[in-house]
Amino acid sequence: MHAQLVGSIGDGAFLVTSAFYFARIVGLSATEIGLGLTVGWAVGSVAGVPLGHLADRRGPRGVAVALALATAAAVAAFLVVRSFPLFVLATSLYGTAQTGLSAARQALLAALVEPAERTVVRAVLQATLNGGLAVGAALGGIALHLDTPAAYLTLFALDALAFLVAAGLLLGLPAVPPAPVSPGPRLAVLRDRPYALVTLINAVMLFYMPLLSLVVPLWIATRTSAPSWMVSALLLVNTASVLLFQVRVARRIKGLRDASAAVRLAGLVMFAACAVFALSPYGWMFLLVGVVLQVAAEMLLASGSWEISFTLAPDDRQGQYQGFFGTGVAVARMLGPVVLTTLVIGGGTLGWLVTGAVFVAAGAAMAPAVRWALPRRSPEPA
Repeated sequence: MHAQLVGSIGDGAFLVTSAFYFARIVGLSATEIGLGLTVGWAVGSVAGVPLGHLADRRGPRGVAVALALATAAAVAAFLVVRSFPLFVLATSLYGTAQTGLSAARQALLAALVEPAERTVVRAVLQATLNGGLAVGAALGGIALHLDTPAAYLTLFALDALAFLVAAGLLLGLPAVPPAPVSPGPRLAVLRDRPYALVTLINAVMLFYMPLLSLVVPLWIATRTSAPSWMVSALLLVNTASVLLFQVRVARRIKGLRDASAAVRLAGLVMFAACAVFALSPYGWMFLLVGVVLQVAAEMLLASGSWEISFTLAPDDRQGQYQGFFGTGVAVARMLGPVVLTTLVIGGGTLGWLVTGAVFVAAGAAMAPAVRWALPRRSPEPA
């Protein structure tokens, strides 16, 4: 948990300041920054499965430590990068290390925690992550206020140091022996069509990710009369809610049936959130109601998807399966901003309703997809 907290502080600082740093210090254009980050996360999404497989075969603790060190190296590289080609190279290393680190940590969690407790422990880690992101964002806010090269460079150096500390903390966890070699293809997850469908559905649900960081701020600026500080208020409500309630929501998930129901409910609640956000030109209170609904859906989705991803993955291949499932985050980061800004900012109220309908359809599709996957795993109905 401490490793998660330290790493998330670095992530929070990076998310808040990276665009300004790359523009002001590195000297890149907005197009170059967007393209470089997209390429980086695309490379990372491809690398997640083989790095997860490496965690299975070599032991997740050692691989997690190595990838935390690689993340620190990637962040340190940003301190000296001053050209677009080197920026793409550094972001590719960063995306690869981050995606692989997530898969290795998930495999380590699966090995150290009893199956019945994995979703709750994952919820504790998620709450910890949100707390770390908030601290990192506050540090990033200081750097943005100072707006000097020294402030940005110091923050990125601290970001790299955070991942070095995280590597040390991971090294202090119990060692997990490599999983025994199983018969069949090496990267079995790539041939597991039911799990691929579950991953795809989750990726669609994860398109909520750019809502509060990009889509709602743009909506507030262009379609409402709400004050600009509402953006910070909404993010605060989101972060505080996850810190306070994510573990409570996760404790209600007792198996695949509960998990599938949680994802289905998340889709319905997300539709309600979209419908309420669409009403926000008529009053800024709709924004607060919308964000409460959005974070409720986010916590339901997270709890359900964690249970599904762990339970449907073979115990001896948790690394590669979690690496594959985690590609949904990379896909949402790459495509979500373009898709949602086109639908919502371009389509207005209708765009919000269409977006909500997509969440409803994806949420409803999860239970049948889980039932399709079950014959290869457990007899529990979804």
